Amino acid sequence: MQKLPLTISELTEQIKDYFELEFERVYLQGEVSNLAFPRSGHVYFNLKDPFAQISAVMFKSTAQRIKFDLESGMEVLAKGRITVYKPRGQYQLIIDSIEPLGTGALQLAFEQLKQKLHLEGLFDAENKLPLPVLPCGIGIVTSPTGAAIRDILNVLKRRFPNIPVLINPVAVQGENASGEIAKAIRQLQKEDIDLIIVARGGGSIEDLWAFNEEIVAKAIFKSKIPIISAVGHETDFTISDFVADLRAPTPSAAAELAVPLKSDLEELVQNHRDRLQYLMVQKLRNYQERLNFLKKRLRSPEWVIQSHTMKVDDLSTRLERIVNSQISDHKSFLEMIDQRLQFKSPKNSIVHIKNQLNDLLKRLAFSTKTLLDKKKTKFIELSHVLNSLSPLSILDRGYSVAMDETQQTISSVKQVEPDSTIFIKLSDGTVKSKTEKIIPKTNSQ
Repeated sequence: MQKLPLTISELTEQIKDYFELEFERVYLQGEVSNLAFPRSGHVYFNLKDPFAQISAVMFKSTAQRIKFDLESGMEVLAKGRITVYKPRGQYQLIIDSIEPLGTGALQLAFEQLKQKLHLEGLFDAENKLPLPVLPCGIGIVTSPTGAAIRDILNVLKRRFPNIPVLINPVAVQGENASGEIAKAIRQLQKEDIDLIIVARGGGSIEDLWAFNEEIVAKAIFKSKIPIISAVGHETDFTISDFVADLRAPTPSAAAELAVPLKSDLEELVQNHRDRLQYLMVQKLRNYQERLNFLKKRLRSPEWVIQSHTMKVDDLSTRLERIVNSQISDHKSFLEMIDQRLQFKSPKNSIVHIKNQLNDLLKRLAFSTKTLLDKKKTKFIELSHVLNSLSPLSILDRGYSVAMDETQQTISSVKQVEPDSTIFIKLSDGTVKSKTEKIIPKTNSQ
C-alpha cells in the first residue's frame, strides 16, 4: 500500500514536536551576534561558536527580568528549549534565562549602569552639593527596623542632641525596594530639612541591589537637598554612593559626617569669639593712632577753600573765553551755509515740477475719458450682438426647446423613448407632455 505524501506543514509540525520533546531543556554557551530589539519588546539574536550558530529569541517577559544589557560579542550561558519556527522551517532556541560568562549578571549590570550614568554626568564633582555645617533638620531613608537606623540615631544623639530627625521608612531590599527609596527621597524634598541620609546595613550584592537601580540614582541626582549615601560596609560600593553628594563607609559614619560634636563646635565658637575680640581691640588701636596722626596734619578748611576759590575763578575765565570763541566761529560758519542754501534754493525747481505735474494730470484726465467713451461704445455694440444670439430671443420668435426629465436638452430622437415625459420650453413658459410616437427623419425629408 502506497503511503500518502506529507505536506510541508505536517512535516514541520512533526519535526517541531520531536525537537520540543527531545530538547526540552538545553544549556548553550556561545557568543551573541546580530542583536535586534523590535518595538514588541522581544529580543532576537544568534548564538554562535567558531563552527556553527543558532537563532535565539528572548520574549519580553524574560528580557525584562535580566539585570544586564545584552551586547554583540558578549559570551553568555543561555538556558531554554529548542523549537521550530514553522513559517520558515527554522529551528531556534527559546531562552528562559541567560547569564554572562566570566562576570556575574548583577556585577555586569552594575558596571553597565555605572558607565552609563558616568557618561550622563551623574558622578561629576561639579554636580555635588556641599553639606551644611550644622543641619537644622535631617531626613533618613532606611528600614525602620534595621540596625542602620539605630546606629544613626545613637550617633546623632551622642554628637549633637536635639537635632530634628525625620524618618521616611522604606524596604531596603526586594522587588519594590528601589521604587520606595526613590519615592521617599522625592517626598523629603517638600520637608523642612537640609540634609538626607540614605542608608542600610551590609549584605550581598543581591541584598544591596535596590541601591544599584537607575530610579534611585536619578532621584538622588535630582535632589535639591544634599544626600549622604551610607549603604553596606566599608568595602561595599553601590551606584547611590557614586551619585550622592558624599559617601559614608557605614551608617554610623554617615551620622558622624552629618553633624559635628557639640563640644567641638562650642570650642570652635569660643575660639572665634576670643579671636574676634582680640582683632577688634587691635583694629580700634590702629584707628586711634591713625586718627591722632591725621589730626596733627589737618590744615584749616579756610585755607583749602581759598586755594580752590582762586582756581575756580581762573578756570571760569578760561572757559568763558573758549566758549565765546567757539560761538563766534559757529556763527560765521552758519552764515556761510545760509548764503549757500539761498543760492541753491529748490523753490524754482519745485514750481517747474508742479506745473509739469498739472499738465500731465490734465492730459491723463482727457486720455482716460476718451478711452472710457470708446470702451462704452464697444460694450453697447457687443451687448446688441449678444442679445441677438441669446436662446431667449430665439424663443421670442416662435421657436421652442425640448428637454428630458433631467432638464437635459434633447437634440436627437434617439434620446427619447415612447411614452416618456418631455418638457417643451417656450418664451412664456414650459409644456409637459408624453411622447406617443417617434418619427425618425428619412433621407427624403
